[in-house]
Amino acid sequence: MSNLTQNNSRPPSRGFRLDKQSGKLFGVCSGLANWSGVDALIWRIGFVGAVILGVGFPILIYLAIALIAD
Repeated sequence: MSNLTQNNSRPPSRGFRLDKQSGKLFGVCSGLANWSGVDALIWRIGFVGAVILGVGFPILIYLAIALIAD
């Protein structure tokens, strides 16, 4: 079964755009999900996990993407 039929999402897009309609905060994770084809929940778990583990600067990266994209 393909990824499209499992989570009823769209195929990956060519360019990255914020998805403010289906996003929770700024639409970064939804935009990443549309761009990569990976579910937005996985992106959200990844960002939260990175914040909890203190890997790099995930909050700054998230805000930078939110302010630069679109």
